[in-house]
Amino acid sequence: MATTTPSKPETTTHSKASSFDRTLASARSTMMFSEVIKLAIDSFRASKVRFLLTMLGMVIGSASIILVVTIGLTGKEYALALISGIGPNKIELQFSGGTVSGPDNVATPDFMTREDMNAVIEQVPGIVASSPMLEFHDRVTMGGGISKDTMLLGVSPQYKLVRNLTVLSGRFFDEQDAVSHTKVADIVEPFAIALFGTPKAAIGRTITISGIPFEIIGVFKETVDTFGQSEISDQTMLIPYSVARYFTGTDTVKEIFFTMDDPNSVIPAAKRILEIIRSRHRPTSVYTAQTLTELLRIMAKIANMLTLVLTLGAGITLIVSGVGIMNSMLANVSARIREIGIRKALGATSKEIRLQFLTEAVFISLSGGIIGTILGLAIPLSVSLLTPFKIPISPWSAVVALATSVVVGVIFGTIPANRAARLDPVETLKYE
Repeated sequence: MATTTPSKPETTTHSKASSFDRTLASARSTMMFSEVIKLAIDSFRASKVRFLLTMLGMVIGSASIILVVTIGLTGKEYALALISGIGPNKIELQFSGGTVSGPDNVATPDFMTREDMNAVIEQVPGIVASSPMLEFHDRVTMGGGISKDTMLLGVSPQYKLVRNLTVLSGRFFDEQDAVSHTKVADIVEPFAIALFGTPKAAIGRTITISGIPFEIIGVFKETVDTFGQSEISDQTMLIPYSVARYFTGTDTVKEIFFTMDDPNSVIPAAKRILEIIRSRHRPTSVYTAQTLTELLRIMAKIANMLTLVLTLGAGITLIVSGVGIMNSMLANVSARIREIGIRKALGATSKEIRLQFLTEAVFISLSGGIIGTILGLAIPLSVSLLTPFKIPISPWSAVVALATSVVVGVIFGTIPANRAARLDPVETLKYE
C-alpha cells in the first residue's frame, strides 16, 4: 500500500508539466493568422467606444471619396449634356477667307454655294440632316410706324434638327413651305416678347421685310443658352432659304450645317467635307469645319481633373483619420505593456507582436472604410431609386475608398506596431 499512494501526485505533476510544455511550445511557435484576427477582435470588444470613435473618421473619409466622385460624374454628365444640346453630332462649315475674280476683274469673296452642300451630301455617308445658311440684315415693320432692326437667316427646314431648336409656340416651316416659297417666318423668343409681349401673341401676326409681308408661324429658342456666341441673336428671324436667296440675288451661303448619325464619325466626316469643299474652290480660299467633339473632349478632361482634385481633397480626411488611428494605437500599446511582456516571456516573437497590432490598425481602418463605402453608395442609390434623377455611380470609387482605407491602416499602424515589437520583455513585466 505504501508503494501505491505516491503515484497520484507524480501523475498530477507530470500532467501539469506536460500542459505547461504544450502551452510554452505553442507560444514559441508561429501564430496562425486566424489567431491574430481573433486577438484583434477581442481587443476591439475590450475598447468598443474608443475604437468606434477612431473608426468614425474613416467612415466619413471613405463616404466623402465616393460622394465627391459621384458629384463630379454628375456635374460632368450635366455639362456635356448641355454642350451636346447645342447640336448633337453637328458639323458647322464656315468661309474664312479668299476671293475670286468676277466681271471686270472685280474680286469677290469665294463663298460656298448650295451646290457645295449637295455635293457633300452625295459623297459623304452618314449625314442625317443639313442646312445652308444665308444671313442678311434689314428693318421689319409691323404697322403703326413701328419698325425694328433684325437679322434674317435663310435656312432649310432641317435647320431645326441640326441646331436642336425648341419650338415654343406654333410650328417650324416645313419642306412644303420651302418648295412653294411661302412667305413665313419663325422668330426667336426674346424678339417675339419685345414685339408682341408673349410668344403665343406673335403667332399669326404679319411683319414686312423690304415691302414683302411675312406671316409669323412659330416662336423658337435654343435648347441651350449660348449667351450670344452662336449665329442666333435676340433679334433673329428664320425664313426659308428658297425665299431668302431672292433678297440677295445670289446662290451663295455663309455657313453650311451637317448632322451625322454617329458621334464617332463626326471628325472623319468633317475632314472629308473640307476636302470636298476645297476641291470645288480656289486653292487660296480658306474654309473651316467646327465640331463639338473636341470641345466635349476638353470639357471631359476638365471635369475629370476637377473630380480628381476634389477626391484628393476628400482623401485628406482619411489622412487625418490615419493620424487618429496612430494615436489610438499608441495609447493602446501603452495600456497593454504588461500583456505584451507576458506574451514575449512565453515566447511570442517581435514579428508576431508587430503583426498583431498592425492587424488591429488595419481592422479599425478597413471596418470604417467598409461602413463609409456602404453609406457613400447608399445615398446616390437612394436618390436614383426615389427620385426621377439618375445619378451616375462609379464602382471604382468604392474600390479606391476601400484600398485607401487599407493603405492608411498599414501606414499609420506601422509606428505603434513597431513600438510594441521593440518593447523589452523584462522591462514590460516590471511595468506598473
